[in-house]
Amino acid sequence: MRYKLIALIYCIATVAFAQQVPPESLVPDTPSNAPDYFCTWNLQGYVVNYENSDVTRGVMTEKYVFGKGNYQNWIECFPTIRKDLYFVMDDSWDIPKDANKVPNEYLGLAELNKERFPSFYGNAMERLKQFTDQVKSKGWKGAGGWICAQKSEMYPDVSETDYWTERIKAADAAGFDYWKVDWGNNSRNKEWRKMLTEIGKKHAPRLYIEHAMKNEFIEFSDVFRTYDVENVMAQPVTIQRVCDLLPYKANDGVKGIINCEDESYIAVGLGCAIGVMRHPFAGALPDGTPDITFPEAGRNIKKRLDEVVRGVRWHRIAEPFAVDGSFVIDSVRLHDYWILGDRETWNKSRKKGAKMTADAPARVSRGMALPEISGFGEDNPFVLASKYPNGAVAVATIGRALGREYVSKEISVTVQIENKDAPIGLFGCFKEVTLIFPSEINGKKQIIYAQDLAGDIPVDITRQVVFKGNRLTIPGNVIRQIGLMNASEGDCSDPGLVIKIM
Repeated sequence: MRYKLIALIYCIATVAFAQQVPPESLVPDTPSNAPDYFCTWNLQGYVVNYENSDVTRGVMTEKYVFGKGNYQNWIECFPTIRKDLYFVMDDSWDIPKDANKVPNEYLGLAELNKERFPSFYGNAMERLKQFTDQVKSKGWKGAGGWICAQKSEMYPDVSETDYWTERIKAADAAGFDYWKVDWGNNSRNKEWRKMLTEIGKKHAPRLYIEHAMKNEFIEFSDVFRTYDVENVMAQPVTIQRVCDLLPYKANDGVKGIINCEDESYIAVGLGCAIGVMRHPFAGALPDGTPDITFPEAGRNIKKRLDEVVRGVRWHRIAEPFAVDGSFVIDSVRLHDYWILGDRETWNKSRKKGAKMTADAPARVSRGMALPEISGFGEDNPFVLASKYPNGAVAVATIGRALGREYVSKEISVTVQIENKDAPIGLFGCFKEVTLIFPSEINGKKQIIYAQDLAGDIPVDITRQVVFKGNRLTIPGNVIRQIGLMNASEGDCSDPGLVIKIM
């Protein structure tokens, strides 16, 4: 009896000790399967001062991708999340070095050009495989490229089906696994884009073929891109574009994922993929003029690289999911406006002093009820929430463009959580967040851990939160403190953290 009692005491003590030992990182080390990527277009524009599209195309070369000179070595971007991202070369990796004006007979070649990438030898597939292998050797998940939506005029006698079958087979053999299919003669041709997807499914099952242009195309797409935005007003525009896509349903056999480009917190809040466009070359352009794509006014996006890291790492916990008709869109709309300063957009039709406007729903959710918020204000943030297929829940507040300011107002948000074991991601600025569970949450029996998604150290916040029956409230200062714990020096990203109840 005495030994049984000792054994029982030992077991209780062991369990109690185990509960107090912090878990390993709440973010898996295994890279995500999400179709997230880093695209070079804004790097191309930056190094040539956004002079025009022709010279922007001209710098898509081996020297800029792998070289060590000024504004080169693009392959070294985003070191902490490369294994989660495809490195996607934009226009024009596949045409001769001096053929940068459009239209030209080379558009749509989809073969790594020998002049632009002279270190890679052999036939088209062999060159592409060598390039892909070198990209992967730098730590990236894989490689991809921009594809013009037309076959090259150099092959007039080859059918569309045969032409694209050959190139998709070459991509598969080379491990070149992402196609960003953009403008071209067939950019709005539904049957042509469907044909491309069908060939891809048959001959290159790993290949993501991303479509764009017409919302209905998402029904047969693995990935559909919401397309280019002007960054001073990108957030409401992007939210609305995602909302326009949510009523569609993906066909059987396709992934039906929305890519909302560079807006990583919108992506995690609404179950979308991320197409990273911002880059680490901060400040003015090389010629000293303001960066027209990423102006310092407002959000100053290039000082928000940590947001990309946090959004991409969240996808290790919960991956983007298909449009399936399960969503709720608020009838209340928020109206943003921006008074343009000098050189704050790439859109040359807009003049300094012009008033840009955009609006979007105040709240949007996928797979769950709309979050409840504390009162309505003209400067409230947009609030997004999604329950992912694996049960994880993400809640994001998105700031506002109001006049000449970017406003991140802190509000109280309440959400219903079906499973207390599910990871919960909180992104943005909050006064507090209240989580309502089906049953009681007891601070004496459970430990609440939180972790900056940019880091790997979970923190016990049990004594910093409020328990009340089946409600758990996390104060905003805790979200900010933990969600910025691993912030890079000088970075001004909003907080982003994951919470787990143990």
